[in-house]
Amino acid sequence: MKLSRTINFNFGWLVLVTLVDLAFLLVFFLLLSSNFILQQGISISMPFSRFTLGPLANRQIISITGGAVPAIYFRDQRVTMEQLGPLLDAAKRNDQSIIIKADRSTSYETVAEVANAALEHGVTAVALAATPLR
Repeated sequence: MKLSRTINFNFGWLVLVTLVDLAFLLVFFLLLSSNFILQQGISISMPFSRFTLGPLANRQIISITGGAVPAIYFRDQRVTMEQLGPLLDAAKRNDQSIIIKADRSTSYETVAEVANAALEHGVTAVALAATPLR
């Protein structure tokens, strides 16, 4: 007596599951290998330097955009020089260092004004960010 199967197996699902799994692995690889943006929404073209700073612990970033009217951003919010003072006092109380990211077209006077404001408000560690040469 010959037995016959009552259920027919469709092996096409096995191929489909393998392809979906491979697609998810490819997506995860592309997401993990992409560059991460440090600060979203503020596009700054920094000057190049042969020297780089090591990672600073407990830091805040001040971004300055270039143009006719430079904009100053602290904690992703646009601020004026008058509003920057109390924010720097809070950074000093939390013992945070300040990194100034300024656009290439930003005037040196604006960068110096922001750095002086940070030093006047008691922040002891002020650094200027630059893009490393490749």
